[in-house]
Amino acid sequence: MSLSENQLILSAQTGDAEAFSSLAQRYERRVYTLALYYTREQADAEDLAQEVWLKAYRALHTFRGEASFYTWLRHIMVNTFLNHRRGETVRLRDHATALEPDAEDAAEGVLQGQFDKRAAQHLEDEYDRRVLVERVFQALGELTPQQRLIFLLKHREGMTYEEIAKNFDCSIGTIKKALFRAVAKLRQQLGVEPAPLEYAQCGAGKNS
Repeated sequence: MSLSENQLILSAQTGDAEAFSSLAQRYERRVYTLALYYTREQADAEDLAQEVWLKAYRALHTFRGEASFYTWLRHIMVNTFLNHRRGETVRLRDHATALEPDAEDAAEGVLQGQFDKRAAQHLEDEYDRRVLVERVFQALGELTPQQRLIFLLKHREGMTYEEIAKNFDCSIGTIKKALFRAVAKLRQQLGVEPAPLEYAQCGAGKNS
């Protein structure tokens, strides 16, 4: 934890709303992005992210610095997401395929007649990326909310099995099984076949 962050936390714990706002700005994008992948809907993600920050603000006095602020915040996120009971209908909107700023610049250049091969390749790559994002969003919709969250925590947040199990208050084996099922569903939806080694490992697991 950096000194500046520690100072913001201490100030926020005394009721300094501006300090908490500055603290939230450091992680708001990360919280929102995870919420977006979890809910797959912009409005739901915004509501969920706001709920996370509201809970964090109310519970900030309990933060003791035994772990990093984000680790503490992430625990609140997991609990908030798991308690999320809104509809699970997949509703893809423009946010799922929004252009990055540099891609928008390239698109503007095309409209202004400044088209070149580099811009064309950039736009083609960006289109492929957006198509992939749409497919991933759709595939995530095939997972249960718990499977989806476990997958995101492992592969987007980079958490260990132990960390996820602690957040879910369950065994590491349970997390591994849930993650295996989640990956299998995603591969089926995306048309990706597991490598031969994985087939061998699955077969070995069945016989053990």
